[in-house]
Amino acid sequence: MQSTGTVRSVNVAPKKGQSKSPASRINIKENWGVVGDAHAGMLEDSRHRSWAHRQVSLLAWASICKAREAGLDVKEGDFAENITTEGIDLLALPLGTIVGIGPSVQLELSQIGKVCHTKCAIYHLMGDCIFPREGIFFVARHGGEVKPGDGITVIEMGNGTCSATPQAALDELAERDAQECAKAEGAPTL
Repeated sequence: MQSTGTVRSVNVAPKKGQSKSPASRINIKENWGVVGDAHAGMLEDSRHRSWAHRQVSLLAWASICKAREAGLDVKEGDFAENITTEGIDLLALPLGTIVGIGPSVQLELSQIGKVCHTKCAIYHLMGDCIFPREGIFFVARHGGEVKPGDGITVIEMGNGTCSATPQAALDELAERDAQECAKAEGAPTL
């Protein structure tokens, strides 16, 4: 497993449900996420509790390349990820893993993939979207600035749990995975 990498792009959007635009740098605020991004939110804020553990999103450039090979004209930020990475094997990291980015940012892996309740524009173009399976989410444990070219390093491997992740989110992902597995095996889904 590759436990180091680099930041290829940093991306931000002020509204949910849209692609994020590449930026020269982003500022990550502890227990909040990317300043100026629609998905940022404090863990203590009960209005945002259902998604507050998804403060910062990462997606590997290799995942975007898969979509490009399938014929989509996509680039960094089009899957609404805050940070596009290169080199590090994001999908091999368990929940609770702490990664460092640049000189000061520390993030804790809080969710792998997501359930897509409303199909995005990419899904409608392709009939599928990689982000619900290959995008990963983090809680900001220590803030700072992140820019393209910054290094990414695994500081501590997780044990498969993250105290910030609500059980309902884990249950929802488990149900989605079971349905996809049953569908792949030809069994009826619920």
